[in-house]
Amino acid sequence: MPRTPAQQAALLASPDDTEAQFYEALQHADLDRLMALWADEEEVACVHPGGPRLVGLAPIRATFEAIFQRGAVNVHPERVRRLVSANCAIHHVLERVQMAGDAQHAWVIATNVYLKTAQGWRLVLHHASPGNAGDVQELVADAGVLH
Repeated sequence: MPRTPAQQAALLASPDDTEAQFYEALQHADLDRLMALWADEEEVACVHPGGPRLVGLAPIRATFEAIFQRGAVNVHPERVRRLVSANCAIHHVLERVQMAGDAQHAWVIATNVYLKTAQGWRLVLHHASPGNAGDVQELVADAGVLH
């Protein structure tokens, strides 16, 4: 059953809501749902692991369409570090990607940036790089001033 605009806006009431929708869209290979999460801005960008920087909705859509032709992406955010201000949120995410037909998984380090718009929180950047489980560590002490 399609969501009404009010239901969709409610689902994007926070950066966490938008992020949850992003990963659900990947897990279901739902291109329209995934693209509805992006801000309607010329400068939105996406970098897939080992790939070039894609700027604009059309190239972003094309790459996710190609990815989804191979099936859904079994990806789960494991650890999320958040930095949120009034209109912008940055999430550093350790993603666990289950390999198709295999019990093994890969790790990806992603940065997701969200912008608060009139339509709710929208994705403006997804930047992902190959990683491993130890790449995102919990901070246990203040590192102090580095420079």
